Amino acid sequence: MKVLVLNCGSSSIKFQLIDMDNENVLMKGVYERVLTKDSLLKIKCNGEKIEIQKAAYTHKEGIAEIFKMLVDKRFNILDSLNDISVIGHRIVHGGEKLKKSVLVNEEVKKEIEDCIELSPLHNPGALAGIKACEELAPNIQNVTVFDTAFHQTMPEIAYMYNIPYEMYEKYKIRRYGFHGTSHRYIRDVVRELLGEENTTKIITCHIGQGASICAIKDGKSIDTSMGLTPLDRNTYGNKIWKYRSINCYIFSKKRKFKIRRNRRIIK
Repeated sequence: MKVLVLNCGSSSIKFQLIDMDNENVLMKGVYERVLTKDSLLKIKCNGEKIEIQKAAYTHKEGIAEIFKMLVDKRFNILDSLNDISVIGHRIVHGGEKLKKSVLVNEEVKKEIEDCIELSPLHNPGALAGIKACEELAPNIQNVTVFDTAFHQTMPEIAYMYNIPYEMYEKYKIRRYGFHGTSHRYIRDVVRELLGEENTTKIITCHIGQGASICAIKDGKSIDTSMGLTPLDRNTYGNKIWKYRSINCYIFSKKRKFKIRRNRRIIK
């Protein structure tokens, strides 16, 4: 069983083709500076590193080039795209409704689109990636995995902010948490190493370009350091940074500001 994993961001497309029978990575790479004339595709396959300078002005163009490399005869890893069993998409924000990994359908795509205002940089690219795969490889099932899903088990006392409740009801302002796929993986590995009976209460740490921690009880997230956005911190401490993202979000909703990022305009 071969699985293609895609992480489509605002300006890049990361991918890995994995043979799940032995968990070997057959090919991996990144398409950098997507949406510009300076796009660069970097590939690692069979111990070889390849760089291809080719403009990809849309996510669809970038994914089409990646598909072309996957079936290239010089790599000898796929006879056709139909050898891929499923395409998995990493999505940053699933909101309150998308609480687990799900098969892609029209309802799921609509929910991802509805969460764009909560993740204006990441969700548009992810949605574009899903639609591109549906068009370019219509026979392959697409699956979505959400960064926020793992944290949807948090109790209200953990995910609610100390702000007027109407802000949550009207604008869905709450702590969503991120890096959920990483925290879930760490939980699974710790359980495997130490045994489930010894890991009823654990704290997991995601440390990378971004960092977060998560409190897990009986296998479920009960609190996390990230909130409405990855900028949030604890309630005490640097309160200015904590509420800056909330204030900007409310302000944009009330004033209907236009946010210009990466040559897109989001109302």
